[in-house]
Amino acid sequence: MTSVQSHRKDEHVFLAEKYFRPVADAGFDQVRLIYSPLPETAVAAVSVTPDLWGWSWPLYINAMTGGSAQTGRLNAQLGRIAAACDLAIASGSQSVALAEPALAPTFTALRTAAPAAFILGNLGANHGPEAVAKAVAMLQANAIELHLNVIQETVMPEGDREFHWLANLQAVVAASPVPVVVKEVGNGFSREAFTQLAAIGVHYVDVGGRGGTDFGQIENVRRPDRDYDYLQGFGQNTVESLLEAQGQPLTRLATGGIRTPLDVVKALRLGATAVGLSGLVLHWLVQDGEAAAIARLKRWQAQLPALMAALGAESPAALRQVPVVLTPALQSYINQRGLPHP
Repeated sequence: MTSVQSHRKDEHVFLAEKYFRPVADAGFDQVRLIYSPLPETAVAAVSVTPDLWGWSWPLYINAMTGGSAQTGRLNAQLGRIAAACDLAIASGSQSVALAEPALAPTFTALRTAAPAAFILGNLGANHGPEAVAKAVAMLQANAIELHLNVIQETVMPEGDREFHWLANLQAVVAASPVPVVVKEVGNGFSREAFTQLAAIGVHYVDVGGRGGTDFGQIENVRRPDRDYDYLQGFGQNTVESLLEAQGQPLTRLATGGIRTPLDVVKALRLGATAVGLSGLVLHWLVQDGEAAAIARLKRWQAQLPALMAALGAESPAALRQVPVVLTPALQSYINQRGLPHP
């Protein structure tokens, strides 16, 4: 018999695809990179390699799924996609497998399919060092994401109502056998939260901005009265979250509404070290299959150095020197929040 938690995993995948938006509202349309027709470089001279855990690409497949028979099959496919494209990949939340060990194979399918990949495990921020160690061991994970999902839990019919996480995060970071990434799940970050995390020893954050999969919307659809519809689109988008991170001593990963290789380049220009894809890869996989998803990712991998060369940037560090112009609305956001211009 399928448990409530396992069934919820299938619901999340179905609803994430149902509400997938080809055009996202992550803020990248409000960012203009200033182009010079004299880049004075060549594509062959460009290195896209990020300064992050030995990764080959500043691109990775971020957390999605696991916890049911269907999502286990998806994890195996996602693992094969990551392996074919030499990309890191993150697991969906493993908490269901800690509660129901029989579901662990729906997550370990990632490692089986991608034995040499850099894999990030995933748990909620309420899980302590012991649970984190079990999640890491389950996947032989190279790092772990601890997700912050206040809005999702608030709207989720069976969601948590206690959000005291900082002390626990501090304990996990101190004890974890692998690097810890603290990530939001689609409602973004604030400067104040970045400062709080840095103060407890966190080094890696995923801004998880608004603009991609909206878990508030997904959980609201699961409610009988759908009475939290006003929270759809709540929070800071991905670009705003990257702006909130300016000047912070944290390595930033950026996910949320990435739709084109140019979005990736803009996120890197705004300070991200790597950029994650979730809903888009799931959409490619569900609609067109594994081979098509691999082909699309490889096209992105070919286009990234070409775009950087067109901007005269031979490295991610050089890309951050490309001039940028923001729309009046985004500049107003910066001014009101007292943030530095990127």
